[in-house]
Amino acid sequence: MSIKKVAVIGAGTMGAGIAGQVANAGIDVWLLDLPKEDEANALAQRGLERLRNPNQPGLISKAAEEHIHLGNTRDDFDRLTDCDWIAEAVVERLDIKQDLYRRLDAVCKPDAIITSNTSTIPIRLLVEDMPPAFRRRFAITHFFNPVRFMRLLELVRGEDTDPAVIDLLADFCEQQLGKGVVPCLDTPGFLGNRVGVFAIQCALHAAFELGLTPLEADALFGRPMGIPKTGVFGLYDLIGIDLMSDVVQSLVSILPEGDAFHAEAAKIPLMTQMIAAGRTGNKQGQGFYRDADSGRQVLNLESGEYQPAPRLNLPLAEHAEQEGVKLLLDDDSTHGRFAWRVLSRTLSYAASLIPEVGEDPVAIDDAMKLGYNWIKGPFELIDEIGVDYIIDRLEADNMTIPPLLAEAAGSGFYRVRNGALQARHNGGTWLAIERPTGVIRFTEKRQTMVPVSSNASASYYDLDGIALVEFHSKANALDAESMQLLAAALDQVESDGMRGLILHNDAQHFSCGVNLQTVRNFFRREDMTGLDRFLKDFQDTVQRMQHARFPVVAAPVGMSIGGGFEVVLHARQVVCHANSVTGLVESLVGLVPGGGGCKETLYRWIELLQCGDDISEACWKAFMNLGFGKTASSPIIAKQQAMLRTNDRFVINRDRILGEAIKAIDDPAGQVEFVRPDLALPGRPLFEAMVEWLEAAHSKGQIMPHDVKVGTELARIVSGGDTDPGSVCSEQGFYDAERRSFLDLVTTKATRARIDGMLDAGAPVRN
Repeated sequence: MSIKKVAVIGAGTMGAGIAGQVANAGIDVWLLDLPKEDEANALAQRGLERLRNPNQPGLISKAAEEHIHLGNTRDDFDRLTDCDWIAEAVVERLDIKQDLYRRLDAVCKPDAIITSNTSTIPIRLLVEDMPPAFRRRFAITHFFNPVRFMRLLELVRGEDTDPAVIDLLADFCEQQLGKGVVPCLDTPGFLGNRVGVFAIQCALHAAFELGLTPLEADALFGRPMGIPKTGVFGLYDLIGIDLMSDVVQSLVSILPEGDAFHAEAAKIPLMTQMIAAGRTGNKQGQGFYRDADSGRQVLNLESGEYQPAPRLNLPLAEHAEQEGVKLLLDDDSTHGRFAWRVLSRTLSYAASLIPEVGEDPVAIDDAMKLGYNWIKGPFELIDEIGVDYIIDRLEADNMTIPPLLAEAAGSGFYRVRNGALQARHNGGTWLAIERPTGVIRFTEKRQTMVPVSSNASASYYDLDGIALVEFHSKANALDAESMQLLAAALDQVESDGMRGLILHNDAQHFSCGVNLQTVRNFFRREDMTGLDRFLKDFQDTVQRMQHARFPVVAAPVGMSIGGGFEVVLHARQVVCHANSVTGLVESLVGLVPGGGGCKETLYRWIELLQCGDDISEACWKAFMNLGFGKTASSPIIAKQQAMLRTNDRFVINRDRILGEAIKAIDDPAGQVEFVRPDLALPGRPLFEAMVEWLEAAHSKGQIMPHDVKVGTELARIVSGGDTDPGSVCSEQGFYDAERRSFLDLVTTKATRARIDGMLDAGAPVRN
């Protein structure tokens, strides 16, 4: 059996998200909800509108939307008769779910798989009154929100579930929906929420107990601990304080009385008052944070009043982010005590769950990395900090030491043996970590390797005759060391006759661009010569990639923007993720792309539009894309915006990108050479028309004064500027023009103010 047609019942946030991801995989899906009197499919239509949200699009393209068919459970239930999988995502009420299952059993074909998205009701209760044949094809598929972007799928089987059903769901969800499938036992909260909500509650209560502000708590319970920067209070606002409180209470109701979660679940009076007053977070415009005319504000936890929320400067947090979380734990300040309180309880709790939730620490680590975007899972953090260190401090605090943790004393939970990464299971057995065929996580592969060369910003490895370059600075921002390492890898591939070069990392984002602090350091020293040299080295390096005599594959995940995308643009082939975000956003900080981005944008629009002798339309397209700093939220959109070439492709599961990139190195057909002939540019008439457009847009209030200056430089590059029509420009001429405009803009006070704003306040000023 294979899954070729799917139905989702319940068009709320989760149901719509599941349907959207099925559609992203190119599979037809029916999205049903209850009928409404005025418009029968109104609830399903509302679910589709959620997927169209431009701020968090649930669909990778307009074409994906065509696979979604809307209906309701009164008029369209017969549509389910030939569905291979029906996913239920209705309200968390047992009676409603059981009524639905009885209806499904009556109409679905005998081998149709039925699953629930529940995380609070055990399978044994869901199917207790259902016939054996139904129970054999029933499971829980617990997705995480937002479904398109969150990688975790917790797959739970019941006592009667046919193993073949689980295998089929696991393969389908991993390969076609792009999920990291983690098998779970039917225990309360499964894995992700069991540990994740516990950690959030620990941070919440610790902040109140120790008197930390939301700004302090979020700065610590964030990147320094390898957790997303939203922190704890920001996450409560993002999810909704009322909804998050409901999640906590649902876990309280299903966890056994002696579970440590109950000690972190007490209601906080201030938050109860906030819910009653409608201050429930981002959806209401105010929670622990809010945006005011004077800027961002934060709630004073003692007075309950809002006050300014300046960007917090916590050197301890910044150093811990770079040097490791143990730096936090060794600090004797309130901030260090906060970190220890949170991590000691969270890591102990995770260890205490084995063997209740399973024998394998890898499953818990995967759940936290894939479902909560932690950089390292709890057991990986234990190894980083040190098992013996944690045990000693727990004993000093008279805290209980979980048996699994005590068992690992003197060693840890992960090790490398015979070139393979192994994990310690309950009972002390060491087993190699096994992933599905084709899945390669570089974070795991890297632990079995030694870099050929490395510096603070990048490393490169010999991956069985392929050079793999990994950026690993903060946000993978690019600087001189990044490019030096890349150039050295290019040298070695050429000199040693290696099979090719891959650019890849397994971080949240491939690269967020050139390090603006590097740029600021140059202009604060008024060292324009040094900045020009840096830009020239950057250009020379990507040009070498572009014209290399061997395969060069960029395999980015997450965001590749600014200078990071300029690197991607010069690879002979791109194998990226379905959720990759790409674009050249330099105009937002008062700059132009200076690493070949303007040049590539123009050439690619010429190719996409198949321009003849008159390239004016391509010039306009490039001008608009670059001027507005447009980004593409998927590779399909990126191709429509001339950001990717026809030979570039994407993979829906990011764990398969590296494997596909390796295949691409050995497939010469996928490598397309760059043809960058000299161009006859429109010159003065088009340049003047573009400047006129900028001035008109400014007069209408559509752009800011400095946008006119930045746009003028972009116009100068892509049109040829104040030159006669037909004037010829070479590829190198575009590189030179980019550097001239970049340097010219850096000398302006307005650009420097934008860069200062981005670095110091997290957002560029609009000037």
